[in-house]
Amino acid sequence: MSKLSRRDWLKAGGAAAAMLAAGGAQAAAEETPNAGDSPKKNRWLLGINSATIRPANVETKIAAASKAGYDTIELWNGELAEWERGGKTLEDLGKRIKDSGLVLVNVIGLWDSMPPNDADKPKTYERLKVSMAQAAKAGARHIAAIPTPNRPDMNLLWAARRYAELIDLGKESGIRVAVEFVGFTQTVHTLGQAACVASEADRPEACLVADTFHVWRGGGNFGAAKFFSGSLFAVWHFNDVPAQPERSKLNDSDRIYPGDGILPLPQLLKDLWANGFRGPLSLELFNNAEYRKDPAEVAKTGIEKMRAVIAKAGVGA
Repeated sequence: MSKLSRRDWLKAGGAAAAMLAAGGAQAAAEETPNAGDSPKKNRWLLGINSATIRPANVETKIAAASKAGYDTIELWNGELAEWERGGKTLEDLGKRIKDSGLVLVNVIGLWDSMPPNDADKPKTYERLKVSMAQAAKAGARHIAAIPTPNRPDMNLLWAARRYAELIDLGKESGIRVAVEFVGFTQTVHTLGQAACVASEADRPEACLVADTFHVWRGGGNFGAAKFFSGSLFAVWHFNDVPAQPERSKLNDSDRIYPGDGILPLPQLLKDLWANGFRGPLSLELFNNAEYRKDPAEVAKTGIEKMRAVIAKAGVGA
């Protein structure tokens, strides 16, 4: 194993550093869960989270995403369960997504995924295994684990051990479990904290779902992104926020289209591009005004807004 310089370790961050140690930057690129298996490495992969186009059904969401020109889509585990309740198989859902020219890059998610007590683990993990298996049947590449229940005394090293267990559970179903930090919580609410959890899990599959809204809402800083290899990220949720209300009072419903707010998105894209991340950038809004519009219109507006920010960044257009 080659030695890592301190600079390499900081730049790689967590699990990605292990890949760099094993074979250098090329090895990390080959393991990248996004651009590494895409023929479109010279531009951003663009995606949409199905929450952006509620309350449409899954078929409508897939059609809207495909027509607008997205590369990927994210669904929620409730949508997978609803699909099955309708008497259809998740394998058929996966085929519909693939036939539409999309990749199901991520499913959200595994809630209350880190039980505080060991005695609660068997019941909790059996519940989570059901969601993992559903996502895998639909062809998802990742499923997001939110480090909850929400409590202020969660130790990051303890959370990393729990995350390692979740990764191992995911292997049983053939799905990669990603940590998604949430800015509202008292647990893991910044990019740095989430990277610590991924790093200390000591699993090569460790990765993150990051979100521009949660980076801001959690009180963190966007400059932290430059210290991590792109291979650490499964997906970046892409959105913006208005100047008001103040960041500590923002709610999910305050999310707006990328480029319409105050976040330093062009610089973030420059930093992510320099570190090898190629996407997907996944549009995620919970905006009630947009819910009243035609899903196809929202999807089209969203991808145009994303492309405008990319043009300002000057990378990956």
